[in-house]
Amino acid sequence: MASLETPVCDFGKPAPDFSLPGTDGRIWTLQDCQGPQGLLVMFICNHCPYVKAIQDRIVRDTRELRELGVYSVAIMSNDTVNYPDDSFDNMKGVAERWGYPFPYLYDETQAVARAYGAVCTPDFFGYNNRLELQYRGRLDASRREVNPPDLPRELFDAMKQVAATGKGPEQQIPGIGCSIKWRDG
Repeated sequence: MASLETPVCDFGKPAPDFSLPGTDGRIWTLQDCQGPQGLLVMFICNHCPYVKAIQDRIVRDTRELRELGVYSVAIMSNDTVNYPDDSFDNMKGVAERWGYPFPYLYDETQAVARAYGAVCTPDFFGYNNRLELQYRGRLDASRREVNPPDLPRELFDAMKQVAATGKGPEQQIPGIGCSIKWRDG
């Protein structure tokens, strides 16, 4: 399982559109997911130890960001043939178990992950209300182990700034996670 760091934020890059099925049975587009003050797009999966270590903080932060007008969406793009823990049925179970306050979408073709340039899980893309990229960093200083809940909330604070000003922080620490599990061919 390769660990990768996310690239530096490409400030202003527009959010690629998508139309993907959600675990709630509906089809979601970029516009359906956007909040009045911004959008957090997260590439996650069910089996990654980096994601598992921060599930509770993802739920906490996305709930609080919604109150600030920044909505969130999670997209799962892994190859489910070789990684059956990430199957759509298992996605439904994870979303229900954790009470995800955001749509959890399945990118079966992996085209959306490629369009965004996602490299790992978790991979966070924070957009302002014009859907211009303003954050491409980590949630916090967590790694694969569960860390104390009082770590500085880097992603939350960055997106709070985006909601208030439309701009993300100039200094961002790259995220780290398991590589996206690309399909062969």
